[in-house]
Amino acid sequence: MSNSLNKVQIIGNLTAEPDIRETPNGQKVATFSVATNRKWKDTSGVLQEEVEYHNCVAWRGLADIAEQYMHKGKKVYIEWYLKTRTWDDTAGVKRYKTEIVSDNIILLSAAGWSSSEGGYSAPSFADTAPKDEQKITKTRPKVEEEISIEDIPF
Repeated sequence: MSNSLNKVQIIGNLTAEPDIRETPNGQKVATFSVATNRKWKDTSGVLQEEVEYHNCVAWRGLADIAEQYMHKGKKVYIEWYLKTRTWDDTAGVKRYKTEIVSDNIILLSAAGWSSSEGGYSAPSFADTAPKDEQKITKTRPKVEEEISIEDIPF
């Protein structure tokens, strides 16, 4: 028996407004891109930076949330799994696109958070997730002092 794991967690900025569409059977879908940055010093001590762009997709209730609250430049946490789609284009060439299929979205920009008793909690989107894929949306724990996203070492 082999075990496997396909789980993705990213924190980054939205590169554009989400593209909202509806499938022929009426399901809403949002596609969007999130940019993540990685910084390090090379062997000569020069600071290097690399930007990676991630294609993401959210279905049904999460697509509604994306449409209403997610805007270009906002910082978001996205979680679930990678899926690669394949299709043949009009010239018959096989195309591939790998996306993060999202079931947990937390808005990290200031407008997405509400403060209560010194702690912070994200808007709850768990009840908008597809019923067969529903789970509890995580919230930030109470802390004595505010932690900046730039203080996280990854």
